[in-house]
Amino acid sequence: MIFLGPLYDYVFKSYATKINHFPLIRLSFYAVDKAILYTLFFIVLRYLWIKLKKTNTSFSREFWLTVCVFYVLLLFALTVFRDGYFIWQFQFYWHRPLSQINIVPLVETLKLMKAQSLVDFIYNLYGNIMWFIPMGVFIPALTKKHMGFFKVVFLGALISISIETMQFILNTGVTDIDDVIFNTLGAAVGYLLYFVGKWIKKLIKI
Repeated sequence: MIFLGPLYDYVFKSYATKINHFPLIRLSFYAVDKAILYTLFFIVLRYLWIKLKKTNTSFSREFWLTVCVFYVLLLFALTVFRDGYFIWQFQFYWHRPLSQINIVPLVETLKLMKAQSLVDFIYNLYGNIMWFIPMGVFIPALTKKHMGFFKVVFLGALISISIETMQFILNTGVTDIDDVIFNTLGAAVGYLLYFVGKWIKKLIKI
């Protein structure tokens, strides 16, 4: 861990034996650490690109673009690239049987609910929705061309499918249609929040 090592060590010594789901906290620390690293790379490359192309931009746009990049990197670090920092550290499982993919909607979610695994159920349902709400906001907010509801939701679904596909190839998570459904719903909610925000902003100006 490059940036959060001392903080993680303190949390580990203080709470590792007291929290049942501590591996999730460990994953979160590593994901944030990786997201910080690659966001710094993005900032440098973005700065060089702006200078080279002499692009007209604003601090506000660049700030929110950087926040968006950090969010996407964090999302992929949590869901896909869990076990390393660099591409050569990952092992690809090209020959996994497709039968390991759950394509029947809501089966696994209902299992979690019936098993009374409250934390896992909440994360699987609400977590997957919440994680994609920013996606539904950032896509229309940062694209120069107007993007309607269905385009944003479609892009959200494609990003979710790409995550599930990479999880399957890298064997870093369970590939489940439920995740795609809830992620897509989250993108839809995010777009509606963005639309409401724009509507309120117009009313304030009036």
